[in-house]
Amino acid sequence: MILSGLRFFGHHGVSEEERSQGGEITVDLEVEADLGPAGASDSLADTVNYVELHRVVREIVERRRFHLLEALASELARALLELPGVLRVHLTVAKEPRLPGQSTGFAVRITRPL
Repeated sequence: MILSGLRFFGHHGVSEEERSQGGEITVDLEVEADLGPAGASDSLADTVNYVELHRVVREIVERRRFHLLEALASELARALLELPGVLRVHLTVAKEPRLPGQSTGFAVRITRPL
């Protein structure tokens, strides 16, 4: 299951400017789960609900504050792995550029569990 290009406004970063002004955070998420039962039953009860995945990511990005993208990504992974049926998550978390002369943002990519 893949959710890509999730965009939220968050207050994450090491500098006071980043934390006070905030910025756009983009999350790309891949969840590993056994999709066989849902494929056979066509029932939401037999799969991971992508609306719930979106809700968890949004809540953490918008309501929590982290200095490091690594910490934000780790918290997202921890929370997503608590959802029923989620076996493994692959996350890319990126933020818009804030440094002079920077044309692209920063990003981290993690997989949990390893």
